[in-house]
Amino acid sequence: MAKNKPFRAWFYFRQGWTAYFAFIMAAINVLTVTYFLAIENYPVLQAIFPTFGHYIIIVIGIGVPLLVLVGYFHYKRSQAYAAEAEINIEANPYWYKIPPGWNKEVVFPLYLNMINLMLKMSKNEKLTPDEIEKMSNLQKSLSNLIDGGYVGKPFRMKDD
Repeated sequence: MAKNKPFRAWFYFRQGWTAYFAFIMAAINVLTVTYFLAIENYPVLQAIFPTFGHYIIIVIGIGVPLLVLVGYFHYKRSQAYAAEAEINIEANPYWYKIPPGWNKEVVFPLYLNMINLMLKMSKNEKLTPDEIEKMSNLQKSLSNLIDGGYVGKPFRMKDD
């Protein structure tokens, strides 16, 4: 995990930058530049937006719903999000192997045990005490998950 710390820090930096800092700074920049360089110099626009405060209220009132609509179309009505999801699937190794956690600790071992049990039943064989113990442990793990507990060791860094 220590080898991933710089990449984790880079990821957190990019999230903070794009989702918060750059977004807020870009919005402030667009509002001030458009008002003080465009609207202030044209009397027709000055009549519509008499003060910077009026301009902000009107632009936010129109801009926020418009951007929500654009975001909706991006996710629901265009192929852009589908392409993004495809790329994320191609790049994510856990689409091709079992991710750590309850899938690896409980679900897939349960599938394997169920297949083994079906094969034994089809051959009229009995379960061994070891196999019964494994099934009992899986049953306890499933009950623990259903009750909101953890299985295995939670995958977290100490400084997260």
